[in-house]
Amino acid sequence: MILPHAFDTDDMPERPRVLLVDDDEVNLMLTAVALRDRGFDITEASSGERALALLANWSPDIIVLDAMMPGLDGFDTCRALRNQAAFENMPVLMLTGLDDDASITRAYQVGATDFFVKSPQWSLLAGRLRYLLRSSNTRQELERSKAKLARAQDLARMGSFDWRLPTPAHRGGLTLAPEGLRVFGFGPQDQVSLRRLLRLVPMPERRGMVRMLHDVLAHGSVLAIDVPVQMEQSRQKIVHVEAEPEFNEQGHGIGYTGIVQDVTDRRVAEDRIRHLANFDALTGLPNRRQLIWRTERALDHARRMGHQAALLLIDLDRFKVINDTLGHASGDELLVEVARRLRSCVRHSDQVSDTALDTIATRSHRSLEAVGRLGGDEFIALLPEIVDVSDAERVSQRILDAMREPIFVGGQECFVTASVGIALFPRDGGSVADLMRNSDVAMYSVKSAGRNSSAIYAPELAGRGREKLELESALHKAIERNELVLHYQPKVDVRGSRMVGAEALMRWQRGHTLVPPGDFIPLAEETGLIVPLSEWALREAARQAKVWSVSFGFNDSIAVNLPNRLFERSDLVEHIHQSVSAYGVPHRAIQLEITETGLMKDLQNVIPSLHRLNEIGVEISIDDFGTGYSSLAYLTTLPISELKIDRSFVRDLGITPQSSAVVTAIIALARSLGLRVIAEGVENLRQMEVLHRLGCGVMQGFLFSRPIPPDELERWLQQTVLPRKAPWIAQAGAEPAMEAHRPGGRRG
Repeated sequence: MILPHAFDTDDMPERPRVLLVDDDEVNLMLTAVALRDRGFDITEASSGERALALLANWSPDIIVLDAMMPGLDGFDTCRALRNQAAFENMPVLMLTGLDDDASITRAYQVGATDFFVKSPQWSLLAGRLRYLLRSSNTRQELERSKAKLARAQDLARMGSFDWRLPTPAHRGGLTLAPEGLRVFGFGPQDQVSLRRLLRLVPMPERRGMVRMLHDVLAHGSVLAIDVPVQMEQSRQKIVHVEAEPEFNEQGHGIGYTGIVQDVTDRRVAEDRIRHLANFDALTGLPNRRQLIWRTERALDHARRMGHQAALLLIDLDRFKVINDTLGHASGDELLVEVARRLRSCVRHSDQVSDTALDTIATRSHRSLEAVGRLGGDEFIALLPEIVDVSDAERVSQRILDAMREPIFVGGQECFVTASVGIALFPRDGGSVADLMRNSDVAMYSVKSAGRNSSAIYAPELAGRGREKLELESALHKAIERNELVLHYQPKVDVRGSRMVGAEALMRWQRGHTLVPPGDFIPLAEETGLIVPLSEWALREAARQAKVWSVSFGFNDSIAVNLPNRLFERSDLVEHIHQSVSAYGVPHRAIQLEITETGLMKDLQNVIPSLHRLNEIGVEISIDDFGTGYSSLAYLTTLPISELKIDRSFVRDLGITPQSSAVVTAIIALARSLGLRVIAEGVENLRQMEVLHRLGCGVMQGFLFSRPIPPDELERWLQQTVLPRKAPWIAQAGAEPAMEAHRPGGRRG
């Protein structure tokens, strides 16, 4: 038995020494600073050649290699290290911007201990490094234990024996040295026969042992075997028996001489090492290596027998929220419970070794069925034999049902759902890599559709995934290629028949195609690109306000829609100040719109920015007002200047009394609080007339103008508003248009 202290990691250095190798000087510096702040002693190298030179006279605790470098890249550097005895077992983490299967496979082929995709999530990188250091220390300690055991065997756990065949001149029998007797738990005075020793062997193994002894005797061959021995108090030992035959002058066998050795600790250590290599330390489930091994053998058997197999990729939904909120310890506790539930969904087999399948029955492939942990919050269920896709769907439904019950972690009740992607062999792939990739595609289709469900892979899913990836890549480059444009929809005071502002709406001019915001704004929000896109929109709106000011005396505001995450940024006020200052326009030239739902979603984090913006003269408008679900008390406490009536209430004005009642209430509420009110989505004269009658005079919508480029908006003013040619102007019977934008004109 291995003692508990064998796995102690308290001897890990207080500041582990890390050799960080990266040719990108900026990334090298940022990573080094982040890891130093997290307790690591960093030595930097800007190339593979420099790293090898440093390692000639120095040894770190762990090496972090950038995969892609000029000259000697990370893969070749890792291969060179593994060829040196001093670094054969050194933990090496391959750090790269690539996450394709080929790069991962190549990293492991050259001897990398693990693989990590570059990202600014330094805490994850630091955690991975400490995990690798702990694993390395554990493995080293196990190896040291094995070496100590080997040195001690001759003195404490080994004894000789002599076994003679009966002859006319000799009775024969077994003679054990005192040390050999101690191996079996006997004292020096005990009389021990071969029959008595065989009775110590459990019955299933005893029959095989007897057959093997008969075979050895018949052929006069060498004996070498590990035998389980049942000791008193239900204690079991593993005894290694090794013996060579002896012959008389005539060449006839007369017996055997050899040794017996208690190898229990060695076998436990080997089993422990094997378990560490094949099973996840946290959940006890098969790890990636074991899963790949099992899947390869399951597919081999499926090919031979002509049946189907299935691979289910299971990803927990919103696990990061729980992990970040309750802490990593609670996250680990949750993963353990999830693993327990997943195990109950399949006929899980824990112990499958490389040789087990060769010795058991024809249908032994079914013992490969298991749930394993792929990494993080991703799991895989392997079904080595299914009749059709309905078998896999039943298992996936069991998995979804198993997740429905609440999980208590960190004193908190949590609900965790899962997204499951299913790929079938041979229909969806003929290799492990194909099935894993396609089940991943199916799983992400579930994520896109709302999570907490399962999907079966189909080729069109992969096509949509590629299209999304291509769109994301192109969107990254849209700003630097000047492909983004703003279209402007005027805000109209129908009483005065004049424009009193405009709303900036983003468009993407991708080649000859104008991509509508509905096709790329959700992707921008998902990827975080919405932040640089919004910052660009602020600068461009300020620039356009200046152009219009010079062109026709525009001195109103341009409204820019901002996501709530931008209001959380401490530099938002400074960014707006720089934008307006760069073009010499006042702060009031920019108005910020935030949706009511976005405001209420993270109100406490947004409040400080709203007050700072109000102090410098930037007005805040609440978009889609009336669609929120929270208390309206925020209207009395926040520095809000304008409410925009949502188009869903405007659409049925003049048709249903309910819409008129809601709009009347919003107008009355705004008036009592001293807020401006504007109606959006006005598309016909009926809606305009009702709004005008209810007391809302400022509107925007297709009745007046669609969102148009800035030069077309100027033509709209010159050709439609000023000549008073639009039907809505005649209907409103307003005063001459655009006086506010002429020298000496008035504003409403």
